Formats: sequence, structure tokens, C-alpha cells
Amino acid sequence: MEHLRPIMLAGTGSDVGKSILATALCRIFLQDGYRPAPFKAQNMALNSFATPDGLEIGRAQAVQAEACRLAPHTDMNPLLLKPSSDHVSQVVLHGRPIGNRDAYDFWRKAGGRSDGYAGYVDFRAEVCSSFDRLAAQYNPVVMEGAGSVSEINLRDHDLVNLPMARHAGAAVILVADIDRGGVFASCYGSIKLQTPDDQRLMRGIIVNKFRGDLRLFDRGRQMLEEVCGVPVLGVVPYVPDLHIDAEDSVVLEKKKTTKRDAKKAHSIAVVMLRHLSNFTDFDVLERDPRVHIFYTKEPQDLDEADIIILPGTKATLDDLYHLRRSGMASAILKAHTDGKMIVGICGGFQMLGQRVDDPDGIEGDTASMPGLGLLPMQTVMTPEKTTRQVEFTFRGQRCRGYEIHQGRSTADEPIVVGDHIMGTYIHGCLDNQAVIDFILGEHDSQPKIADSIENFRDRQYDLLADHVRRHLDMQRLYDILKS
Repeated sequence: MEHLRPIMLAGTGSDVGKSILATALCRIFLQDGYRPAPFKAQNMALNSFATPDGLEIGRAQAVQAEACRLAPHTDMNPLLLKPSSDHVSQVVLHGRPIGNRDAYDFWRKAGGRSDGYAGYVDFRAEVCSSFDRLAAQYNPVVMEGAGSVSEINLRDHDLVNLPMARHAGAAVILVADIDRGGVFASCYGSIKLQTPDDQRLMRGIIVNKFRGDLRLFDRGRQMLEEVCGVPVLGVVPYVPDLHIDAEDSVVLEKKKTTKRDAKKAHSIAVVMLRHLSNFTDFDVLERDPRVHIFYTKEPQDLDEADIIILPGTKATLDDLYHLRRSGMASAILKAHTDGKMIVGICGGFQMLGQRVDDPDGIEGDTASMPGLGLLPMQTVMTPEKTTRQVEFTFRGQRCRGYEIHQGRSTADEPIVVGDHIMGTYIHGCLDNQAVIDFILGEHDSQPKIADSIENFRDRQYDLLADHVRRHLDMQRLYDILKS
């Protein structure tokens, strides 16, 4: 196939749809006979994934790799920042944590001394070398920017937007969310705030999340091209009924809060922890026709649920403290006493034990805290991080998932079960029918979801690609990438 230059999807802001459009282009290029691969130099997210070789990357790049029908690799997301507070993030480089960094220090230097396990790290050189390895193997590399492309106060230290595009020689396509309003100002400002050299890299605009009759924006499209001096490659309608794993925690704000659905047999409450991670654990459960799932911070809402899930968290001790302070811990214990099913995943699993100890201050200043006492195990936080894909047997069925956690627990089984309680370190455990049936208290072996998760996801990528292809001028885009 003819060589294509890399493409970067940069945004007028966060949550404009860069990740989903990058996923669509990954599948489109694959369908058209190319060999694409995704790349995001630096990610900030709590929703991550374990690669086959036991390393950690952002969930979005794992999804994009799946759309390319590739195994995820750390070169696709060499730098991952996992916030543990408003000011501090764990720094994951090439899939392994190297310490915690203060946000102010990180953004000032884009390199320098990491506060934990490594000395001087030139992050720019590291992410560029990862890109170079991908570019030598794949065609094209589908790059994703981060946040807003026009944060000019961060320009000198930016690792992921225009400086990365310059290194790659990428064609930059600006993505704007028309649903939030201000699309003309956000596009114009995002382009005109760039240096003259960087403006020349910006080769097109995609207007995303349009609602209504597309013909109403025909004149707007022309005006946008006139004021920005950049072609509009497409206006992509909002599509509510595709299921593509999300990464940005902004998605959590849109989750259901309605407590009951009379048409559903089971009502499940997911506790909205302050540092909730890997919320994609519940995507398959949300599609189960037997289930109504809702998300809550309010203890009294647990009265409306049959099943309560404590999800993963980046800060187990801090979230455990706030569970007690808010009254949620007492509400969970009462629910268990009342016979409701309690499920803990990863950090939520750690909270269900007798205690959580942090003698080395991995998570902060709290050295120890009692758990909820519902499982006969305890956890010690350790500097080493477990990241791996796993296979396990549950109720006679082979199951799959992955682990990403700090700490070790005194539990021998991959899934620990008790009297209407279940705990596990395994993210993705709820992608397995046997596990879902267990927590719902159902015992027949008839499939409730018609398709395997792998086939379902692959079909979603094709549907997404078809949707974007219909509304994007692909010939014009190919002309840009061949120039």
C-alpha cells in the first residue's frame, strides 16, 4: 500500500471525541488495506489496561489497538499519568510506574527527576523513540492529542500535541465538539493561537457530535472554512447507540442515576468513589437485559439496590476513609446484613477485607486503616505494581480478565466468594457470563447476551467506522495524508 503520513487528531478541548474518532480511523484504515497503529504520547487517565506482556497503558489506546486488530503495546502510549490527588500523579513510563510527580513540577519540566524509583528521565526523548518504533512498522500511525491543542502556557513543555506532531511530520486534524457550543470561536482560536509553523501542520477540521438536520450547518461549514482557512473534512453526527469503551472520566458524569427500572429483574448500584478507576468494568453489565445499573454517592440510594459494587480506585485508603466519613461504609454493611449481594473489584476488593496497611507510604500519609471486614483477608500496599492479563476458571467456565493494582492481599483464589459477597482483583471479570450469573444469583447455563464480548466489540468498531466514513470526506483526507 502507498505510504501515508501520520495523522494526529487534536482537540479544541477535552471530551470532544478525539479518542472515538481515532478508533474509527484505525478501523477505516484497516478496512482499506493499510496497517495502522494508534499512538498517544502522554495520557492522563485512571482507566487503564494491561498488555499481554504485563505492562500498563491507557484504555483508549488498547481500544484503538483492538480496532486495528493488534495486541496493545506500551509504544502506543509510552507515558501514562494516573492522578492520585488533585496535585499528584503516578507516572507510568513504558508500562511501569517510576514514581509520583507533583503536577506543577511535571508541567514545568517535561522531564527531570522523578520522585520515586528513577533518576533523570527525558520524557520527550522517550515518547519520541516510541513513536519512531511504531512508525517503522505501521502505516499510518493514528495519533491522538490531549486536552486542548491551544494551551499556549504549556507549549514549551508539551509532549503530546503540536510538538509531537512536528516530530512525526503528522497532518493535524482539529476535532471540535459542536454540541457544547462555540464551535466557531473554539476552532478559530485553536488554530490562530498556534505559531505560524504549527498552523501549517493543521490540515483539516472535523466537527463532531452534531445533533439535528445536517443541512442546517451547510452555511456554517462554509463560514468555518472561510474564517479558519482550513477545510472542514466532515460533520459527524452524535451517535448514542454504539458501545465503544471510554477512557475519560468525564463519561462518568453522564452515567445513570435512576434507582429502579420496573422492567429489569435486578437493580445494581455502583458506588461512585472519589478516585474510581476502570469504570469500563461495567459496560457488559449495562447491556445485560436483566439488569438496571446506576451510579451513586448517596448512602440512602443503596436501599434501592439488590446488588452493590465497590469498584476499582487509584487511592484505596483515601476512598475507604471517605466511605466511612460519608456514611457509605455503614450503608454497605447494613445492605450486607440485609442479605444484599456485595461485590468488590480491585481497590473495592481491598476495602472488603479486615484492614489495609501502607507501611511505606505508597498512597500517602495514612499507614493503616480497618477495612469493612466482610472478607477474611488483609492487604499490604507495596512499591511493586501488578499488571497482567489472566485466565481463570469460575463455576466450570474458562474466563479472562486483567489485573492492575498496587498491594498484595492474603487471598488465595482469583475470585473470593462468601455469603452473598464476592471480591476479586480481576478487572474485566464482569465480561464473563459465569461471573455475571453468579452475582445475579442465577444458575442456568443459557446465554443472556447473544454474542461473545470479542465479536460484539469487533462489530461495534465496524459500525463506528461505517458511521464516520459516511460523514467524512475520506478521499480528501487520503489526499492530505499522501501529500
